[in-house]
Amino acid sequence: MRFALTSEAGLNDGLAFPFINLAIALTGGGVAGLSLSHWIAIDVLWKVAVGAILGAFVGRGLGWLTFHLPNVSKLSRTGDGFVALGVTCLAYGIVQAVDGYGFVGVFAAALALRSSSRGHDYYRKMHDYAEELERFLMMVLLVGFGFALSGGGLLAGLTWPAAAFVALALLVVRPLSGWIGLAGSGLPTDEKAVIAFFGIRGLGTVYYLAYAFGHAPFEAPDLLWATVDLAVLVSIVMHGITVTPILRFLDHRSGRDTESGQLEIPLEPRIL
Repeated sequence: MRFALTSEAGLNDGLAFPFINLAIALTGGGVAGLSLSHWIAIDVLWKVAVGAILGAFVGRGLGWLTFHLPNVSKLSRTGDGFVALGVTCLAYGIVQAVDGYGFVGVFAAALALRSSSRGHDYYRKMHDYAEELERFLMMVLLVGFGFALSGGGLLAGLTWPAAAFVALALLVVRPLSGWIGLAGSGLPTDEKAVIAFFGIRGLGTVYYLAYAFGHAPFEAPDLLWATVDLAVLVSIVMHGITVTPILRFLDHRSGRDTESGQLEIPLEPRIL
């Protein structure tokens, strides 16, 4: 479940970009005379393919440097999880430099790096470092988000139709589309329900909305910001309160503790 949600979050960050570019182009802020074929060929196929292929190449190369150099030279000897951040920045920068989607590149690089030497203990160190860094940055973002909500009037432009849209997205569209997407996966019903329900937090949408506003004029920006901010706020509260007890319950029922479940490591049966 955790791997599915993490993978989906990483991939979604990249696959949202074609639709942002389409919205920008439709307002006149993008390519003049944009055609559907041009959008599919360049913004969908080309940039996604560049991100996936080049990101995988970067991940493979870094995997070789990390695990397969002579023992005195390979990066895994350092025991430093900071390599995880370096992989992220390097893959993103290289893919962006050739006009691909950097987020897709990072996702592909992570998968390729992981496949370089499965089972190596160094992955745990990289995972732990990345998780600690993510928690720190998330805390900073949430504190800033809270200040903006309380003193910046982010929800001032909210309307009842916008609030209804947020409720529909969180409670109907996301769970239903997630459930359909998992059809044929073979997962137990309760795990499919968890994956389908969780996932939205939406802080990445803040970046995309700011990017779109920086490239094209959109109508009712206050309404758009208020809608996104409400979705983020409701998701943080609703999913944040429910995720820990639900995952702990499923971990306990499957005979796996929550900490080890984070890495999907099966444990030996416990003696109660």
